[in-house]
Amino acid sequence: MTHHGLFVGLVTLDLIYLAQSPPKNNQKIVATDYIVAAGGPATNAAIAFSHLDSTDKTQNFSTLLGIVGSHPLTQLIRGDLQKYRVAINDLDSTTKNPPPVSSIIVTQASGERAVVSINAVKTQADREAIPPEILQNIDIVLIDGHQMAVGIEIAQMAKAKNIPIVIDGGSWKHGFDKLLPLVDYAICSANFYPPNCHTQEDMLAYLTQVGISHIAITHGEKPIQYLTLGTNGIVNVPKTQAIDTLGAGDIFHGAFCHYILRENFISALASAAKIAAFSCQFFGTRRWMES
Repeated sequence: MTHHGLFVGLVTLDLIYLAQSPPKNNQKIVATDYIVAAGGPATNAAIAFSHLDSTDKTQNFSTLLGIVGSHPLTQLIRGDLQKYRVAINDLDSTTKNPPPVSSIIVTQASGERAVVSINAVKTQADREAIPPEILQNIDIVLIDGHQMAVGIEIAQMAKAKNIPIVIDGGSWKHGFDKLLPLVDYAICSANFYPPNCHTQEDMLAYLTQVGISHIAITHGEKPIQYLTLGTNGIVNVPKTQAIDTLGAGDIFHGAFCHYILRENFISALASAAKIAAFSCQFFGTRRWMES
């Protein structure tokens, strides 16, 4: 069986360093390891989705819809995505602007990370840039909200074709109020606070009111809170010795897209949590796939 996922959103170049700690003011430090990789929520999710077909007798294909461009740095992004069998559909292939670059320092002892980045605020695409046949043969869509105008248009198109839509709700962004009523699965972090929402209960009530039937709120290594078709509960996250938590949420979303095409909502959350927890045992966002 073949499944094809479309992942809409941010494409970055990540420079990831492993060090004893982030530098203090006017301090220089020497990293013990480093990785250069494509990054961004939708990007990491697409790679995880594509990789997970090796765990069963299915085949996954990922298409990433975002802005890459033609700056020399983008060759690093394209090479990384090609290695992991992720097709790029570039929303602005002619731009010579450098891609957003993230500098990330992972603390060796704890796995915590410090991040300096520029998101897609300066590189927003118009919905006219969407290829007309982008949803052909697509089984699931994930939208991370970083290309909001494109994401809303894609969601409307997917809704008309009964293609399930997942959102990665890392933090509230302008335009989510228009996107959320189109969504089937809202997978949000504990920091995703819609307007006038101050608690987890407020968040669940808001998402339910806009018509989302399946909602999950992640809390890092703590249990996932869910609400599905009026039933709420928790899914425990496997305990692990974290080496690096960078990208674990993105990997969780990509794994969820893989499992929700095969399992029910609660089971898909539990399966995705196992993959994300496993990924935290390795430095960077790729090495978990090599094990």
